[in-house]
Amino acid sequence: MSCMSVAQPVEVDRDVVDFAIVGKWMEEQGLPGGEFEEVTPLGGGTQNIMLRFVRGGRTYVLRRGPKHLRPKSNEVIKREARLLGALNGTDVKAPRVIAAAPDESLIGVYFYLMEPIEGFNPQTELPALHAGDAEIRRRMGLSAVEAIARLGSVDYKEIGLESYGKPEGFLERQVPRWMAELESYAGNEGYPGPQIPGIEKVGEWLDRNRPAEWTPGILHGDCHLANIMFSYDGPQVAALVDWEMSTIGDPLLDLGWQIATRPEPGTTGAALIGKLGAAGGLPTAAEMVEHYGEFSTRDLSAVDWYTVLACFKLGIVLEGTHARAFAGKAPKQTGDFLHAITLELFERARQLMA
Repeated sequence: MSCMSVAQPVEVDRDVVDFAIVGKWMEEQGLPGGEFEEVTPLGGGTQNIMLRFVRGGRTYVLRRGPKHLRPKSNEVIKREARLLGALNGTDVKAPRVIAAAPDESLIGVYFYLMEPIEGFNPQTELPALHAGDAEIRRRMGLSAVEAIARLGSVDYKEIGLESYGKPEGFLERQVPRWMAELESYAGNEGYPGPQIPGIEKVGEWLDRNRPAEWTPGILHGDCHLANIMFSYDGPQVAALVDWEMSTIGDPLLDLGWQIATRPEPGTTGAALIGKLGAAGGLPTAAEMVEHYGEFSTRDLSAVDWYTVLACFKLGIVLEGTHARAFAGKAPKQTGDFLHAITLELFERARQLMA
């Protein structure tokens, strides 16, 4: 969802979307009828399928899982639609859901319709306005911070998301959960194991210094700048996208995540943010924390802890692709690239622990 690049209109296989069935269902939802026009695939940061089309004078984006479904594809899309639908009436910058399928029986997969997002992904595109002005880029970073602060301030119970996650013990679960994930990578043939200096010490430090008190809220879970779309006419966030890792947890992990993934010039990690990472000019970590505090009443004294946790968690997530590359399940070049970022993340964590 993060990269809304547009191709020429194409014919869509019926096994991807049966528009005859979708059209009838749309009319049952009270949406205007007519021909499906300008059907266009949108590129994204995931393998999930998005199709933009016009019907009855209104533009929609249909989102569903990949053509070859993964085990949890339908569940992921259904959760995403539930969350985004609940956020419709808030000031959170997120895609707006128009209607969602009741289940996967209609076309064989779960899907939903949302309003199109007018914006760009800074990983793959940087308009002249943004590329030519460092202050615009600094304000882009601050707008991203504001977006997650506003998300974390939403009363999730009030908008019907009380059962969306399990906040009890969320922080306590993090280290064992992700160490177990790392251990599972041993199932990839040829993987020599995680050659990540000091990983056990980072985990021990996180357990030893874990905040005793925190307030649950909505957590995006993967809110780096490549998963955010920005307005073409200024630095404002157009929408937070790619909500697959969202849950009810500690929203300060989103702040730590943005700080941990802030592109540092000359690092491999900067390439993860693409064009914006190469351009630089983003706010410092201190500026990000200060700006977050303007939109939140949360205690920010343990931000370093959340940043270390973000480095730990994201580093292990990226290491998964490195492990799969040894087994031929991912390109070696991609695996090596992400492993280099993992090493940088753990180095950053150790510096914060010092």
